[in-house]
Amino acid sequence: MRRREFISVLGGLAAAWPLGARAQQPFKIGLLNTGAGTFFIAPFMGKLAELGYQEGKNIVIERKFAEGNSERLKEFAADLVRQHVDIIVTIGTPAGFAAKQATSTIPIVLGGISDPVGVGLVASLARPGGNATGNSLMAPELSAKRLEILRTLAPGISRFAILWDSSNPGMAERVRETEIAADRSHVLLHVVGPRTLDELEAAFAELLDQRPDALLVTTEAFTRQHLARILDFANRNKIPAMFEDSSYVEAGGLMSYGPSYEEVFRTAAVFVDKILKGAKPADLPIEQPTKFQLVINLKTAKGLAIEMPPTLLAMADRVIE
Repeated sequence: MRRREFISVLGGLAAAWPLGARAQQPFKIGLLNTGAGTFFIAPFMGKLAELGYQEGKNIVIERKFAEGNSERLKEFAADLVRQHVDIIVTIGTPAGFAAKQATSTIPIVLGGISDPVGVGLVASLARPGGNATGNSLMAPELSAKRLEILRTLAPGISRFAILWDSSNPGMAERVRETEIAADRSHVLLHVVGPRTLDELEAAFAELLDQRPDALLVTTEAFTRQHLARILDFANRNKIPAMFEDSSYVEAGGLMSYGPSYEEVFRTAAVFVDKILKGAKPADLPIEQPTKFQLVINLKTAKGLAIEMPPTLLAMADRVIE
């Protein structure tokens, strides 16, 4: 064998070595969650199973739940790097930042994140660059649609409020888009951005003083953690609330409009599969959801003394009786 051919064969063996070597050793996947919720686990693990991955056999899962604590996020991200995980899957924008700050080499799949380009986690949707790729929830672009649905519910609505966690950079663009949509619709928008439980209680008092006709609530670790309080406040004070995730409506919220989070995390599993098979995150375009769901809770509507317009019921993808 000539020298050039020998080097070529060696190069081919080296390229195949990682996957071949791992045949006897499970891949290690780190799940880095901004909050405490487990809503993403079933669709993510279910899709991995469809793709041939079984926990305890050919994959090991390291679960890290920060429960909204940014310092724990940083510690958890650093720990995953120390464990030499093969890939990190993040849930929420703060988790994405923590992972990016912890490593520039381990592949990162961004799970539920609003605007990865706008917050600087990737260079572009088409060519993310660096070591991260994943999903963009397109949440900012949906702000106008949510306002439109609320105005269909009650055409006389003129005063809105939005409740968000102002410590979460991923939500800032969403709030700006909502402000733009409100301005175009010639309606007033009051913004409250609590970051702690005490601030949430103060925000409730502020909202009672403002008396908005409807409330928009962003989907993030903070609002998931305090969902029971938010629902109690809105429903007790007869304020129609629009959410971004159907799980909030299943818990007693009035309405939600947004992407299917189940599909978002099934897609995250597909990214994991591609990367473990050798694809580079930099070359995998960020994916955006194509299906959006309107979910309505009629029981909550009855409690709020709201008669749901037939047009909205016809638009709904799911109605909870």
